[in-house]
Amino acid sequence: MPPRSALAALLLLAAAGAQAAPRKAASDDAPSPALLQRIAALALKQVEFGSVSLLPVRFEGSRIAGPIEDGGRVIYCVTGHMYGRTFGKPEKPKVALRYEADRLTVLDDDEVCTGHRTRPFPELDALGNAR
Repeated sequence: MPPRSALAALLLLAAAGAQAAPRKAASDDAPSPALLQRIAALALKQVEFGSVSLLPVRFEGSRIAGPIEDGGRVIYCVTGHMYGRTFGKPEKPKVALRYEADRLTVLDDDEVCTGHRTRPFPELDALGNAR
């Protein structure tokens, strides 16, 4: 076999093997749309997210991390950029939420959120800017 055809055959086998390997789909980790709405609503009820602000606030670039397994707990971490209460400089609120038995509760420990990959959380931006 000439070297080019051997390389092509090797690449073809590697591609077939990569396709056959079982993968965990990203959607398996993603919470349901209903849960995302509940997470956004609970985050917006927190003082850090402007729940008691007399000035109107708006959100941009909100992010969510999770589900994070931490000692048998399932945790979601929510962060965002909130504009309106300070002039020009955004506040960066964050909250850690525990999800257990279809209940969401606020955690005092935001250390669990450190170092986890986040993804955009447009549900919080939309819900926060609609109020």
